[in-house]
Amino acid sequence: MGRFTVWDYVVFAAMLVVSAVIGIYYAFAGGGQKTSKDFLMGGRSMSAVPVALSLTASFMSAVTVLGTPAEIYRYGAIFCIFAITYALVVLCSAEIFLPVFYRLGITSTYETLYTGIVIYAPALALNQVTGFDLWGAVVATGVVCTFYCTLGGLKAVVWTDVFQVGIMVAGFSSVIIRAVVVQEGIGRILNDSYYGGRLNFWDFDPNPLQRHTFWTIIIGGTFTWTGIYGVNQSQVQRYIACKTRFHAKMSLYINLVGLWAILVCAMFCGLALYSIYKDCDPWMAEQVSALDQLMPYLVLDILRDFPGVPGLFVASAYSGTLSTVSSSINALAAVTVEDLVRPYFRSLSEKKLSWISMGMSLFYGGVCIAMAALASLLGALLQGAFVGLITGFVISLWVGIGSQIYPPLPERTMPLPLSTAGCNISISSNLTTSTENPLTTIFSTQGAERPVLADHWYSLSYLYFSTLGTLTTIAVGMIISLLTGTGSTAEVE
Repeated sequence: MGRFTVWDYVVFAAMLVVSAVIGIYYAFAGGGQKTSKDFLMGGRSMSAVPVALSLTASFMSAVTVLGTPAEIYRYGAIFCIFAITYALVVLCSAEIFLPVFYRLGITSTYETLYTGIVIYAPALALNQVTGFDLWGAVVATGVVCTFYCTLGGLKAVVWTDVFQVGIMVAGFSSVIIRAVVVQEGIGRILNDSYYGGRLNFWDFDPNPLQRHTFWTIIIGGTFTWTGIYGVNQSQVQRYIACKTRFHAKMSLYINLVGLWAILVCAMFCGLALYSIYKDCDPWMAEQVSALDQLMPYLVLDILRDFPGVPGLFVASAYSGTLSTVSSSINALAAVTVEDLVRPYFRSLSEKKLSWISMGMSLFYGGVCIAMAALASLLGALLQGAFVGLITGFVISLWVGIGSQIYPPLPERTMPLPLSTAGCNISISSNLTTSTENPLTTIFSTQGAERPVLADHWYSLSYLYFSTLGTLTTIAVGMIISLLTGTGSTAEVE
């Protein structure tokens, strides 16, 4: 198996340099970031196409590039039912949430800090397979991302996303094209996938305990991703930065095409993985320690004779990371300035608010890098809404932790068969890291009898976690509001 070469590092570095240059350009283009509105909202002058590609890039992190093909390799192409889910999510966001946010003209909705995992997880997976420098990648991407966010604001974030979408598609395409050549045609890949049970597109089992069925993906997936596209700060901030509501809506619908394209690319990569390794699974043969290392393993296997191309794939994975992290940094800066600074310091000029916004971007960029280091160690609301939020959080946390301590049985997740019959190596543990679930270790469930909740409550499909939390939050919030009489009768004009 090959390792990373100088040319691979050159390609990866080129992606970072171009991203940084875009940030420098938008720091000075048009007179620079004169107001906080320019910095945080692009002056509300963006057009549909770049915003659409930015939405796609933010949605597709490195977790998608590495994880989705592995998911299809292990569980089959039923994951592609998400194409329908994406359409429903975009429709809801464009026709329900967007008109409200755009009419209000607000900058801040909310944002959460999850960027540490987004930076660290792909770096770890790539490091273990390719020898790609772990902390060099974490620090380099964090610094470059912070650099262009701080200098260029939302415009720089959007246009680097446009560039990074191109890199993501190029990375996927290089793997697909080479896999088709290696397997002597796409027909063989599809034939292997069919007889290997990977073309399992339809399963209408209504059981909510099954990992992936048509219903868990459509219902659970729609609830999950509507929360991201409908009200997530980083997504809302983009489409309300458009110059008209028409452009904002078009950005969401064009973005849907981008989501479908990335999903199709990931599906073909997953099927190619199975076709190439159907007789010698690298995971069972202990050549990789986790499923998300399969794509880097495949890249080095089939592209080792093409210097620089493995670097293109890593650049592809990290383009997803850069887009997601830059979205978070810009969104966190917006929330801080609009919710914590502007309301209490009304005398500040727009120029000063613009400088504060830049400072907040710099600060949160540092926080993101720190959160990546933490990840390496860890592996104003209404009363009713607040109580509902806490209850929904507790319920989701309960079932989520329970599912980690007592993982669903195979008949619930239905993993498809893998084989090592074609391997010509002796299987021995040569890995330096353990993938054992730390929660299982802490609670020592091995050998213990599984409780009743383990095969019912804790076996709920992960796609229903968001649905459960959402419905619990709404139900409890409404009940508490009715009981305490804190409902609001104010109307938004």
